[in-house]
Amino acid sequence: MNEDKVITKQFLVTPALGKRLIAKSIASLPEIEDALKNKTIVIIAGTTNAYVAEELLEKVKQLEDFSKKRFFRGVTLPPNYRRSTEDGAEDKGEFLGDVVIDKGRWLKRKTIFDVVDDLREGDIIIKGANALNLENQQAGIYIGHPKGGTIGAAMQAVVGRRVKLYLPVGLEKRILGDINRISQKLNSSNTIGPRMWSVSGEIITEQEAINIMTGAEVELVASGGICGAEGSCWLAVSGSHQQIDQVEDIIREYFEEPNFKI
Repeated sequence: MNEDKVITKQFLVTPALGKRLIAKSIASLPEIEDALKNKTIVIIAGTTNAYVAEELLEKVKQLEDFSKKRFFRGVTLPPNYRRSTEDGAEDKGEFLGDVVIDKGRWLKRKTIFDVVDDLREGDIIIKGANALNLENQQAGIYIGHPKGGTIGAAMQAVVGRRVKLYLPVGLEKRILGDINRISQKLNSSNTIGPRMWSVSGEIITEQEAINIMTGAEVELVASGGICGAEGSCWLAVSGSHQQIDQVEDIIREYFEEPNFKI
């Protein structure tokens, strides 16, 4: 790109907006669009993946029975958080499974454990992460289950049969340490708390999301906020006037994305 035509503009991205951007970008990938028609996609339950599930189910016109409100297995909540209810009804918190889309058809109430043995090269698994090292392009996933949980099942297909793994993860989960070293520490018999699995895959943050959708280059330049903007990031986006206009349009459309609630 000719430097004299490059401009840079900064954008504030909240975690909720970031989840939507990541989901939109994944849904726009040619590989994903092909897999929706011809292969199997497994979207493992998680809060960022809830947005991904919405976008992909919308593409196959099967969104009406999906709710992202319970699309997770474990979450981190602030002290004294009260779960929301609909119409004053008691929240039963029912988990309805991962989202498995086979050749355009949503196989309802199926999980990664139900379909992992049938996955083959060309199929896709989408799994969120709990830690992100941007410099080393590493992702870490907390493990609470003694058999490795959903990522333990997924890696059988990823390593054993070359199933493609996408890792949507927001920039608020970035850390500085080497995740391989941290995983060794957390998996030690001397450590109390969750274990961690260091995972390789196609990492997609808000930076990659904007690049995928517009071609602009994106750099994280600042972060933080208050009154609901905690975890937000400032992104410096560099590109042509047309690319910056595209980013502005996308941000404007989804800027008021509400925070995730359960």
